Amino acid sequence: MMNGASTMEGYVPDVDATVVTRILDSGGTIAGKTVCEYFCFSGGSHTSATGPVHNPHRTGYSAGGSSSGSAAVVAAGEVPMALGGDQGGSIRIPASFCGIYGLKPTHGLVPYTGIMPIELTLDHTGPMTATVEDNALLLEVLADADGLDPRQCGGAIPKAYRDALGRAAAGLRIAVVEEGFGHSQSLPQVDAIVREAAERFKELGAAVDTVSIPMHRLGSAIWLPVAAEGALMQMMLGNGFGFNWQGLYVTSLLDFHSGWRSRADELSDSLKNTMLLGQYMVTRYRGHYYAKAQNLVRRHRAAYDEVLSRYDLLLMPTLPMVATPLPEANAPVGQILQRAFEMLANTVQFDCTHHPAMSLPCGLVDGLPVGMMLVGKAFDEETIYRAAGAFEKGVDWKSLRAG
Repeated sequence: MMNGASTMEGYVPDVDATVVTRILDSGGTIAGKTVCEYFCFSGGSHTSATGPVHNPHRTGYSAGGSSSGSAAVVAAGEVPMALGGDQGGSIRIPASFCGIYGLKPTHGLVPYTGIMPIELTLDHTGPMTATVEDNALLLEVLADADGLDPRQCGGAIPKAYRDALGRAAAGLRIAVVEEGFGHSQSLPQVDAIVREAAERFKELGAAVDTVSIPMHRLGSAIWLPVAAEGALMQMMLGNGFGFNWQGLYVTSLLDFHSGWRSRADELSDSLKNTMLLGQYMVTRYRGHYYAKAQNLVRRHRAAYDEVLSRYDLLLMPTLPMVATPLPEANAPVGQILQRAFEMLANTVQFDCTHHPAMSLPCGLVDGLPVGMMLVGKAFDEETIYRAAGAFEKGVDWKSLRAG
């Protein structure tokens, strides 16, 4: 289990993750393990120790990350389903770039036990699939408490998610979040296609309005201290697990991973820079900004919940762009970091606030997929599936084109 890292090569887990056990117990077949970014610290697909992952729609372009291989094998038709992890968008980013369905469930709905941790308050795992029905089916298998994961602090009640697929979009109330559009890095064609997709929901019978959630634009500033300081302390200095929680510690993983200290020069540029930032913030500011960010998460969550008290779903582009060219092997560090983090403007918020969020394909720009993100109330994945299923059935997403 490399987790994309040369320092983990050769590690074989001595226990199965809960999600693996549940898939096997339900009759599923594990076809293999896919490539992810180096310790998952990149939204691109160019930092893995084994080399870049190419987008199935265009060689030489990013498949998105950090669950890059999972999206690529589904989009290429090699498997119908895969799993991804999401701490800043790492299910939804590759789903958007590759044109598949990727759901980040509500925090704690799916047990994270046995998966390489990054930061307990950000860790999510969920299904990446070629169809909405397969996505709902896989979530039915994965969801429920396992008694071993402290992220599951209540409310994780599994449901028959596929039952929502037979319900039409008529009667749904969808809020298009204005602050999800028009970022400095946004492609106008992406914004236009997602707005057109929102109009298609009107044709399917949903009520669609535009709303303003100003705090959405602060998402990256709130997420960054949590991700940088939290991951430094837990994933790196804490050897993946850290302290101060009760649950299953995979000690073999902890022991093997601790060897990164003698091989730190091998770490990816995106991970090194994140660690240096986290170390600076922890030592210079005593963890003050991590604490401040976690306090602000409550206000951030409340801002979305206020709108979700009046609407069933939020809608915005998953990413402000389509897949970008992979950096050359000798690319400057600045470009490597840009390609790793430039797409996070709309995804990181919901890792902090824990709302369920799904990327579904909704169009093409110059032959590359565009993702539309639907965000629901906590533990209301059913409504996301209802809307996504209605869109999948009622709209030929490849017909929405620009460029």
